[in-house]
Amino acid sequence: MIKDWHQADIIAALRKQGTTMAALSRSSGLNSSTLANALSRPWPKGEWLIADALNIHPAEIWPSRYYDEQENLIDRKKKIRALRTE
Repeated sequence: MIKDWHQADIIAALRKQGTTMAALSRSSGLNSSTLANALSRPWPKGEWLIADALNIHPAEIWPSRYYDEQENLIDRKKKIRALRTE
């Protein structure tokens, strides 16, 4: 399986697009540090904001969050609901 991008690579890719994590966070109506949460833990909204800024799908950045060990697409909504009931 392809590994997730390193946090520094994500930040560098955003810089190459002419933005920063803080600027992207603020332009999305969030606190300047809020979007950084997507770097360390699953947060679909944040992942999509970052991926959209890079013009790619979030699964390219975080394959471990979107695919299982057999490289099957994970139903994240179902997984989140299951975690809430535990």
